[in-house]
Amino acid sequence: MSVTTTTGYVEDVSPGTGALPPRAWYASSDAPSLSLNGTWRFRLSDTADAEDDSFAARGYDAGGWAEVSVPGHWVLQGHGSPAYTNHLYPFPVDPPRVPTENPTGDHLRVFDLPADWPADGGAVLRFDGVESCARVWLNGTELGEFKGSRLPHEFAVGQLLRPAGNVLAVRVHQWSAGSYLEDQDQWWLPGIFRDVTLLHRPAGCVADFFVHASYDHTTGTGTLRVDSGVAGRVTVPELGIDVATGEPVTVPVEPWSAETPRRYEGVLATEGERVPLRVGFRTVELSDGLIKVNGTAVLFKGVNRHEWHPERGRALDLATMREDVLLMKRHNINAVRTSHYPPHPAFLDLCDEFGLWVIDECDLETHGFTEQGWRDNPVDDDRWTPALLDRAARMVERDKNHPSVVMWSLGNEAGTGRGLTAMARWIRDRDPSRLLHYEGDATCRDTDVYSRMYASHAEVERIGRGLDGGPRRRRELPLVLCEYAHAMGNGPGGLADYQRLFRTYDRLQGGFVWEWIDHGIAHPALGYAYGGDFGEELHDGNFVCDGLLFPDRRPSPGLIEYKKVIEPVTLTGDGTAGTVRVTNGYDFADLSALAFSWSYEVEGEPVAEGTLAVPALAPGESAEVKLPAVPAGAPLGEALWTVRARLASGTAWAPAGHVVAWGQVPVTERRVPSVAASARPVPGDGVTVLGPATFDARTGALRTIGGVPVTELRLDVWRATTDNDDGAAWQGDLRYGLLWRELGLHRMRHRLDAVEAGEDALTVRTRVAPAARETGLATVYRWTSDGDRLRLTVSTVPEGDWTVPLPRLGIRFGLRAADRVRWYGGGPGEAYPDTRAAALTGRWEAAVDDLQTPYVRPQENGARIDVRWAELGGLRIEGDPAFGLTARRWTTEQLDAAAHRTDLVPGDTVWVNLDHGQHGIGSQSCGPAPLPRYHLRAEPAEFSFVFSAIDSVSSTTL
Repeated sequence: MSVTTTTGYVEDVSPGTGALPPRAWYASSDAPSLSLNGTWRFRLSDTADAEDDSFAARGYDAGGWAEVSVPGHWVLQGHGSPAYTNHLYPFPVDPPRVPTENPTGDHLRVFDLPADWPADGGAVLRFDGVESCARVWLNGTELGEFKGSRLPHEFAVGQLLRPAGNVLAVRVHQWSAGSYLEDQDQWWLPGIFRDVTLLHRPAGCVADFFVHASYDHTTGTGTLRVDSGVAGRVTVPELGIDVATGEPVTVPVEPWSAETPRRYEGVLATEGERVPLRVGFRTVELSDGLIKVNGTAVLFKGVNRHEWHPERGRALDLATMREDVLLMKRHNINAVRTSHYPPHPAFLDLCDEFGLWVIDECDLETHGFTEQGWRDNPVDDDRWTPALLDRAARMVERDKNHPSVVMWSLGNEAGTGRGLTAMARWIRDRDPSRLLHYEGDATCRDTDVYSRMYASHAEVERIGRGLDGGPRRRRELPLVLCEYAHAMGNGPGGLADYQRLFRTYDRLQGGFVWEWIDHGIAHPALGYAYGGDFGEELHDGNFVCDGLLFPDRRPSPGLIEYKKVIEPVTLTGDGTAGTVRVTNGYDFADLSALAFSWSYEVEGEPVAEGTLAVPALAPGESAEVKLPAVPAGAPLGEALWTVRARLASGTAWAPAGHVVAWGQVPVTERRVPSVAASARPVPGDGVTVLGPATFDARTGALRTIGGVPVTELRLDVWRATTDNDDGAAWQGDLRYGLLWRELGLHRMRHRLDAVEAGEDALTVRTRVAPAARETGLATVYRWTSDGDRLRLTVSTVPEGDWTVPLPRLGIRFGLRAADRVRWYGGGPGEAYPDTRAAALTGRWEAAVDDLQTPYVRPQENGARIDVRWAELGGLRIEGDPAFGLTARRWTTEQLDAAAHRTDLVPGDTVWVNLDHGQHGIGSQSCGPAPLPRYHLRAEPAEFSFVFSAIDSVSSTTL
């Protein structure tokens, strides 16, 4: 007996059948439309052939089926489970075959036409996104099937519609031949996850149209021509334009750019329909070896953006998309790469409106074929070329009228081959007005930019200097880092160092941080889940949580750092000369939209404030601006000027007063705390008393300061390794987290060698070292006091052959009843040696719980840098030199062992770290390790802290 299946289309390499040719997307027109989003009936089967097609017929009783929301993913609505892989296919690689175990969701929606739905004309049913393969019926008639999950597909349905009781049936398969083209470092989430819409198509309606709106920067004029498949007229009242379609017209205009997103309202009118146009005039070209828009070279300060919501996955609503764009603008981001597929089309409308450069990327990645040396890669197999061309066409035709889109990207990590070349040729022929991008094209045969991922600072500088070699064509192209600075967990480090290179070498036209948001899935027991939390047999863990936003869209410290690093105005100065140098880093805008202010601060406290007159500098211009005289009667102490550039008036993306940039200019140096060693150690009943402190007489361990209990004060060199410390498996053994654990730095032993009560000091000599190793740190604690305050001087000398840097170097101790912290130093957020650009020197205050950074996978976090003094738990602590501060309700060891935030249970002790130094953060979770200048080398060191007791009540309720 033979079994015949009806799902051959699932494994067919073709893009599908029945769909209309792709065309331009527009949000609205005067033709009626009907959203079919909402609650649908749903039935899940284990295989593609488990059920017949009778559900598609009118009158089918689906009353016993479940319900799901559309747009949505059924695995996020209680039917099956999500799964995450970075690049490995979660099924056997045997293209185009897919497993028999192929979850298949039958979706059913019954709808009536509105009472005023026109009786004449046709209709189109549009799907904006279905993963990964769909077969569609309307009123029992099959319309066709399609692949290309993140691309639109339309079907002509006018002849099938009825006034009431229309039955729309959609069968969605999780796996298909198309899955081989969508291996895109994300959760595998099947379903109808974008809008489903019924569009009326009146006689003579607008079909496809192409808005060509170029700008000539030498004359200040724009040329508009709208090509339309149906003849009509184009009107732009503000410009006095009223021309036939296909007819060019040139008029004076203000150009569109990401900084000044000027658009003109117009209308495309045919016999049967009026479509609103929002026209932005701009010209993109490769000129003098640079990417230029409107004649000016641009610097991309970008991010890669996967679409994500922690409850709804890739089913984003307009409000969430708008929130993304507003957050980008408020953090000085000017560009987006739509990794690794075209986004919801409404997102590009928002980029047009608010101003973001866009690299629009095709729905294509075959990364998993790296596991077999790219053998059988679809992009080099002619059988798959029609599918590749279909995906390219659906992207270009849908998005071609957006001025924000300045480059088309062929896809991501799909190797090379004839199919990619065919895509490039088709796109160039269809739209020569934009540039082409593809990182995998090492020769740049099919691209207009030299694109790289995660190149080191040194390599980027070589490319900037033109010393990179390679094919001649590539050497003549600008470099764009389409991915760099991997924002996984704590980090990324080294952003400021990259930005200095971008600003130094013209050929370096910026880059796109990976990535925008952590893809954590909201989970009642885990907080946010990542790969492996749903029982996947194959997964890539928390590598899916590598964004500048936490899953709930709160900015991470990495985003705050990035905002500072890429700020469009640079403010530096000379405190002794009383001047600040203002540099306009915009590409197009002058500084007339900004208002500048100054604050004179002593010991972190503002003494006087005022406004600063700054000329409306043109892009690239600088000026030395005189600061006011130092305020009369200002107190003595460490003084500095803080200068801020704010929006003078509200914009579409931020209110008036929003801080765009800031800088600090030191005036006087810090006063170093001193303690005269006048008190002498006094022996007691099992204790030694020195000034305000008591010590264990036998071990020399500190017990109290001014009556405040202190526990387990000792040298500390360990930190809970960050994702960037641990690195990626493919980077081999040169990963600092791995090296530190191999050396045993997470299990240091403390040997007491001597306790010496001298004339004016208590000295404790120890050796701190890991078991099984000869390396160690000879450590001396020297305690002195003036009777009221206690000074600790720590001296360390490395012993043995230290071949790796230290994670941290400082002291750790425990306090009780420490709820709030006040400090003078860097803040308000966390900072590390190579993530410190955003640390603003001032006085700060926070609850201990608010000092923690909620990374999805717990790790070292929350350090405040350059702390001069801190108050917590009844103690005031001053540092010589300034120190790093962390305070937590769990130990470093507990933090290191936790897999999710919910694993961290607060104890009754606050553990405080006072760090002389920490190792840099870097980006080695996918990119380079910290630069050598940020390594914490094992070398002789000496540092001091001064402790004094303060009112314990006020210190815990600050």
